[in-house]
Amino acid sequence: NLIENLLQMKKNQFTRNARSDQIDGFTKTGRIILSLLIVIVLASCATLTTSPFNPRSINEVKFRDRLQSKYDDDVRVTTAVPTAEEAQAIFGKNLAGKDIQPVWVKVENHSDKTYYLVTIAVDPNYFSPIEVSTNVHAGHGKTVRNEIEYYFRSMTFRNPILPNTAVSGFIFTNLDEGEKVIQIDLIGDQEVKFFTFFAQVPGMRIDYLRVNFDRIYREEDIVELKIEELKKALENLPCCTTDKEGKKFGDPLNLVIVGDFYNVASAFARRGWVPAEETYSSAVWKTIKSYFFGSRYRYSPVSSLYFSGRHQDLARQKPRHDIHERNHLRLWYLPMRYDGKPVFIGQISRDIGVRFTSQAWPPITHKIDPDIDEARYSVIEDLLFSYTVSYVGFVKGVGPATPSNPRKNLTGDPYFTDGLRTVIFLDPGPTSLIEIRSLNWENPGRFNFGD
Repeated sequence: NLIENLLQMKKNQFTRNARSDQIDGFTKTGRIILSLLIVIVLASCATLTTSPFNPRSINEVKFRDRLQSKYDDDVRVTTAVPTAEEAQAIFGKNLAGKDIQPVWVKVENHSDKTYYLVTIAVDPNYFSPIEVSTNVHAGHGKTVRNEIEYYFRSMTFRNPILPNTAVSGFIFTNLDEGEKVIQIDLIGDQEVKFFTFFAQVPGMRIDYLRVNFDRIYREEDIVELKIEELKKALENLPCCTTDKEGKKFGDPLNLVIVGDFYNVASAFARRGWVPAEETYSSAVWKTIKSYFFGSRYRYSPVSSLYFSGRHQDLARQKPRHDIHERNHLRLWYLPMRYDGKPVFIGQISRDIGVRFTSQAWPPITHKIDPDIDEARYSVIEDLLFSYTVSYVGFVKGVGPATPSNPRKNLTGDPYFTDGLRTVIFLDPGPTSLIEIRSLNWENPGRFNFGD
């Protein structure tokens, strides 16, 4: 009836303004436009009846077999990350197709305090439940859309966590591949609790997973150092990375991190740093496509550089607008500890472009910002806001190189530096900014750009 009324109204309108060349008040263009409108309306009506919404109970889905828990005297936190298929079963929709990844969290409060979970610590750009339902409810009528919205809201984690109660639910995060670092921050009265979880996500080969950190060195070969011994040992390390044969110098070793692996990985994850994919055919092809189409590839492989005869033990990168731009670092585990904590030597630089090269594999490499000290300062500032930094200092490293007389890395990119390497101590936290201390070792100096 609606369509018939529209046709009659349109016909009457054209009849009142009829001209001799019009047939029954319709022009040829008008007939075409109206026909298209009718097709769209009919197609929409048909679509509204075709998509069922049949979510399954979380008790029927196996993701709960991968639960991880951590606790202290007051609270117990449990998390799990469903696979894409499991999430589709739970929510009746393909969330991964929308780059949405639900994370299940349960907090048991065994104290007389009230806690609040900081959702933005799990993902600074998390999705609200209504936002998710709006992304996936296409193809349903109003009644079912309301049902979907209510379901997503009911499945969401809700603060507060009152004394002697438990709260559970999902937080809708951006899709991560390979690994998911889940940072749970709980705030109470004059108190903050940190819990960090690592979940492996099938489907991507992460570089550090091929490294057995416990077998790099024999336990008897690892030395425990006092603070001044550590400074001297770090200054005596080689200046630079090398090629595989150890014959040519690459980028300078300008970064030292003191902290266990999980503290290191979680600190960088809190600031948006992601792992690198292994260099294999699929990753190389994705890199090449990203290069030609200017798209973003968050997990682009980091080409291998070498220290002590082995390529990096792990790499981290902070992707930006597209594949041409990122900050990235490489770290190697050292046979030394301070206060029981592992020590990593590393290299950090800022990528500002991509080009072909015959000096590395894959044959596409990044061009680095020649002011490598800028990237060094950038990582310090970034990690300050992970609230896990306890000490920062500088030791002697590669030695100075000026803008007018730069050095070059393996792929021919020039760089200049004051020659120092940054030393950053990481703890589980939280450490406020006013609690961070300087090591008072070397004072970084800057050159005049006329040098």
